[in-house]
Amino acid sequence: MNLHGLVDSFARYTVAQTDAIWKGDARIGNKHAKQRIAAFKKLCAHGDAGRDALCALLTHPRADVRAMAATYLLRHRTAEAIAVLEEVAKGDGLVAFEAGQALKRWEEGTWALDPE
Repeated sequence: MNLHGLVDSFARYTVAQTDAIWKGDARIGNKHAKQRIAAFKKLCAHGDAGRDALCALLTHPRADVRAMAATYLLRHRTAEAIAVLEEVAKGDGLVAFEAGQALKRWEEGTWALDPE
């Protein structure tokens, strides 16, 4: 699968996970999370080109997709990712809470989604 397809998969699985969570189906949500993680690992296999491709999602119409991409891009595109997460965290609900938690983990030094 090409980089564009992997980025699309990352977004699609993020949306599917969010939708499953809203429906109260953690099992299906976890399945989609694993698929998103797999898409991210495939992007990382392309090095920084794969990470750069994921940056396209920082302007996605859905806040959950923007925040998830930003969360994974904190090490690679720190300033851009922080800006996205701070904006999403200003909102209400689960996605805003998760964005705030990602920022907190980053600031604490415990974030480890894409180690060097």
